[in-house]
Amino acid sequence: MSLFPPVVHAYESPTRRDVRTPGEAVTDSPTRFLFWLLGKQAGLIVGGTFFGLIWFLPGTLSPYLLGRAIDLGVTQLDMPATLTWAGLLLFVIVAGVSCDVLASVFQISSWLDALYRITKLVARKVTQMNHVISRRVPAGEMLSVASSDSDTFGALAEVSGRALAALGSFAFVTVLVLHESTVLGLVVLISAPVILGLSVPMMVPMQHNQRVERERSSVLTGMAVDIVSGLRILRGVGGERTFGDNYARQSQSVRRAGVRAGYWWAGIQSLSTVFTGLLLVLLTWLGVRAMLAGDLTVGQLISFFGYAVFLQRPFNTFFEFIQKWVSATVSARKTANLLREEPPWRSPEDPRPWNLGPIADETSGFVAEPGRLTIIVAALPDESAALADRLGRYLPTSSGPVESAHEDTPARGRAGRAEARAKLAERAAMAARDEARANRHWGVSVGGVDLAQIPLADLRQHLVVVDAGAQVFAGTLQELVDPHADHTREQAEHALWTASADDVWEALPEGWQGRIDERGRGLSGGQRQRLVLARSLLLDPDVLVLVEPTSAVDAHTEARIAERLPAARAGRTTILTTVSPLWLRHADRVVLLEDGRVVAAGTHAELMASDPAYRAVVVRGEDTVPPQATPPDHPDQSSRHVFADLWEGATTRD
Repeated sequence: MSLFPPVVHAYESPTRRDVRTPGEAVTDSPTRFLFWLLGKQAGLIVGGTFFGLIWFLPGTLSPYLLGRAIDLGVTQLDMPATLTWAGLLLFVIVAGVSCDVLASVFQISSWLDALYRITKLVARKVTQMNHVISRRVPAGEMLSVASSDSDTFGALAEVSGRALAALGSFAFVTVLVLHESTVLGLVVLISAPVILGLSVPMMVPMQHNQRVERERSSVLTGMAVDIVSGLRILRGVGGERTFGDNYARQSQSVRRAGVRAGYWWAGIQSLSTVFTGLLLVLLTWLGVRAMLAGDLTVGQLISFFGYAVFLQRPFNTFFEFIQKWVSATVSARKTANLLREEPPWRSPEDPRPWNLGPIADETSGFVAEPGRLTIIVAALPDESAALADRLGRYLPTSSGPVESAHEDTPARGRAGRAEARAKLAERAAMAARDEARANRHWGVSVGGVDLAQIPLADLRQHLVVVDAGAQVFAGTLQELVDPHADHTREQAEHALWTASADDVWEALPEGWQGRIDERGRGLSGGQRQRLVLARSLLLDPDVLVLVEPTSAVDAHTEARIAERLPAARAGRTTILTTVSPLWLRHADRVVLLEDGRVVAAGTHAELMASDPAYRAVVVRGEDTVPPQATPPDHPDQSSRHVFADLWEGATTRD
């Protein structure tokens, strides 16, 4: 049986590939995707089917055994025969009840396997796509796939084993009925496709309404994400009510679509109940006629009545499978679209190894010498952030994410389909632009080698960009600071001290094993920022690019970090964007950007003395400079803590 969560190795390479690895999903069509997913649960589904068949035994064999007990025992006044058949009936019931537990274990296991597999596939795809994914797929759609859609796939995997077991039991009952009566057997055999065929016309509108409901639900989830992420801003401008009203209207739209889908599903369920009831009446009527004609015994008539009652169970399972298949098809379309996205980067035709040297940007004229601290100053923060993105070979983020679009959605008629096609075309055009930009001459070189010639995975190992959007994930403090668990406790302590984040350790009763909530809830913005800085310092890359690393901390804390970080990064290339004079006085070199171009360079003192434009940018911070803190050459060792030995033996990576 599979262990949870399942191991998934898909989408490991950040560059595009023409050959699909075994761990990747088949995304050619929703149907093929579902068959691929069910194939991954094949062992669990087979186990669920096997024990499900035994679970169905009381329903399939009990009528037969009861009929034999009546015909060969009760009517013949033969107590041993009656007890024999009654004993067999008891054995079948006990076996069925016992295997019900095992069948449930396999079926729930297949549910969990499918659910976690999809969640991990989405997580790995988002990681592979990096910052590009938000330009291709709305956040709400990604969350919807990873949560509600993954649960839909789990429900399909769970019902698949039961449906196969129901099909096997239906075939077994048909054989028994054919053995007893050819006419009645044919009625049972023909009834299933007839009943299912009569239900098909109602499944098409049900599928349509379910698709509309899920797409509107994705939009609703995206709205919730936007509201939560911008809650402070909304409160500041008084926009809570406006966004709340929009959310309420969209939620009502989701409710209406769900109600319409529910009407059709209720209609199908009613149709199933009516048809199976008619089958029960028909079999009973035919059985009574056959008994009166002398073709059936009393026991056989009772058996036929039992078969007719039992057949409602497999029929209900068939309809449940169809309903969940329809729902999963809707989810599969969105999931396949997401997993079909490819990162824009390709492996270079003539790859060059990483060779640390001067870093030069052709667009701005920026140059950073290796082993030195270079600070970028710009009146407009977006200019320095754009330069940091280029240094890390990240695509520009000026374009917002496109809206959710599905060409085959008839939710708003012809106009809606035209709008959806336009959005799909926009998404495809954006992907083409990203790919063209990512694979041409990049314009940033390291040691004279353009970044486009260095394999992306190699570049990411040696050059790390940490921007203001870096996140804090749920887990222990140790896992947050050292996510790969490949550093010593002393190294982690030093990184935490350098980032002046040791107060976070002190605030956690369990020290390094103290738990931190998702996105650092419970921590201040400055604490989260300092933990992110500590994590990047512990990584210790050849080149570290920090975008406004202390924008959320107070001046005294910023002064301590500005003193400690240059010593910690001595001999390593560090590039930092800020206008804070607390940092600038420690820089080996400062460059000033105007309109995206370097217009001045030198030390902080030189530029303050000779460049009015530079003074205009940074002088506003001079009045907030605190008294000079302890020199970096003599750190205040009393502020270093002897951290708890809980670090040792802690759990490592997932």
